[in-house]
Amino acid sequence: MAETATFEIENSFKGVVAGIDEAGRGPWAGPVVAAAVILDPSTAPAGLRDSKTLSEKKRKELAAALWTSAQIGVGVASVEEIDRLNILQASLLAMTRAAANLPARPAVAIIDGAVKPKLRCRAYTVIGGDAKSLSIAAASIIAKTTRDRMMKELAREFPQYAWDRNKGYGVEEHRDALLRFGVTPHHRRSFAPIHNMLCADAFQLPLPVNLS
Repeated sequence: MAETATFEIENSFKGVVAGIDEAGRGPWAGPVVAAAVILDPSTAPAGLRDSKTLSEKKRKELAAALWTSAQIGVGVASVEEIDRLNILQASLLAMTRAAANLPARPAVAIIDGAVKPKLRCRAYTVIGGDAKSLSIAAASIIAKTTRDRMMKELAREFPQYAWDRNKGYGVEEHRDALLRFGVTPHHRRSFAPIHNMLCADAFQLPLPVNLS
């Protein structure tokens, strides 16, 4: 049975606690987005849990409730930063920016994962934190819904890649579009499938049938 996110981790600290999580480390296109959330236990919406376990409709409902009841900061790292720094460092940079954009500075930040971003407060990592901590779960929902909205906006510019549906992940329709239409400025050139395609094009080699 899946864990139920609670305030147990937050309650183990003194002072204001922010949860931090990111969305978009795996896709082949688009930015990586992080969110930092300070919840008020008395107004936190019911049903908060890891965004990956929620339907898109439920994520949107919870995100709307969080924007009116919590303190939120969002940070973004661009495709250029992903390619220059690598995806891990870009994700940490987005987290640093998210924490800096909070309306109030927390005493403690709890971060989903095993690596700490650079923060101006005490920081602790929690592996699987989005399933354990309500604050991290809330951050996962804000990060995911924010990035999904950004990818839908990019899809208007490049509709052939269906980013409104696949959000930049390497699914079949995205792979097929890459083979037909090539690489856009929003693709992550440091990711192996995109890098290999660009190399094949540069040396006029046959395009790989399997981009994964």
